[in-house]
Amino acid sequence: MQDRNPPAGAPAAPGDAPRLPGLDRSIRSRFIDGVNGLRMHILECGHEPPGRPMLLLLHGFPELAYSWRKVMPLLAQAGYYVVAPDQRGYGQTTGWDPDYDGDLRQFRILNVAKDALALVQALGRDSVDAVFGHDFGSSVAAWCALTRPDVFRAVALMSAPFAGPPSLPFAIDTAAATVPARDPEAAAREGLATLARPRKHYQWYYSGREANADMRDCAQGLAAFLRAYYHVKSADWAGNAPYRLSGWSAEDLAQMPTYYIMDRDQDMAQTVAVHMPDAAAVAACNWLPDAELAVYADAYARTGFQGGLQWYRARTSGLNADECLMFSRARITVPSVFISGASDWGVYQRPGDVERMQSHACTRMLGCHLIPGAGHWVQQEQAAETARLLLEFLAAASANSRKP
Repeated sequence: MQDRNPPAGAPAAPGDAPRLPGLDRSIRSRFIDGVNGLRMHILECGHEPPGRPMLLLLHGFPELAYSWRKVMPLLAQAGYYVVAPDQRGYGQTTGWDPDYDGDLRQFRILNVAKDALALVQALGRDSVDAVFGHDFGSSVAAWCALTRPDVFRAVALMSAPFAGPPSLPFAIDTAAATVPARDPEAAAREGLATLARPRKHYQWYYSGREANADMRDCAQGLAAFLRAYYHVKSADWAGNAPYRLSGWSAEDLAQMPTYYIMDRDQDMAQTVAVHMPDAAAVAACNWLPDAELAVYADAYARTGFQGGLQWYRARTSGLNADECLMFSRARITVPSVFISGASDWGVYQRPGDVERMQSHACTRMLGCHLIPGAGHWVQQEQAAETARLLLEFLAAASANSRKP
């Protein structure tokens, strides 16, 4: 009998991928070989007739290409060929190393951006009309647009603002170059442990060896963990009322919910377990019914979370910053937009980033939208409004690009 749950590095079966529940009949699931060393699983919509302008949709953590299922048909109905891959480390895409102690360099942000470039070329395209990224996928989309504006001709950043590349460590534009003061972000993270209620930052927890097993093998079961995790970061949880933080201090950061700034002695499964929605709330969750939640649970039962967690390790280890310093002071020059849920703390989790994105990092930003009735999973919670804003942006970006 064929193993239904092969390890993450195992080759996938040839041909189209199995059909997933909850997908519109217009969405096709298949594999693309030779994508920067990966066999990449993609969902695509609007693939007939050929030759339509292409959109590339990049998911975040802990998600899948499947997270775009509700907006893909709406974009395709407007005349686009829409492609959403399972990114490196996720879902049915194979060819990545699932080992915590494996080669972390394959998960650095510019290599994941190269995955996106390789996929565009593997699909026979020289460019796409736009790349849309959500959560960590927003960072990938931003780097795609910043480094290859000839290929990624517009960008939508969703839920995670992009404040620009890291800065070189010296004030080279002054007469006497000086080493800057200690990184306030690092000081704030360290200060969390000294609070009266000791805390820790979720990204550094996600970078630890225990995080994968904590979530995959948690006491409440994987499906229950994911249900609580998706619930507590959505607009369905009444505790989400985000606001701008005044700055980078441990006290400022500790104002965020515990799914961002965790209690020091709790793991993520324990953190979200207390927010498990009751049966009535689950039944009312039209954007993620149990049959669709099961797609995520089945995927992470098969692969675990380590592939996605390696992205966090590449960030917190400094691996990304070291390579990205080459682009210090570069800006995104293609048309851009930011879209998030009004109940999403992700907009403000890095103080000052959303402001810097609008004032500095993106030179042709055409809008910044916070959608009522949506939290972090904006393209699932409010799919129709998300698609409307994306299509409005595409029309504006096309007009903006025609200006002399």
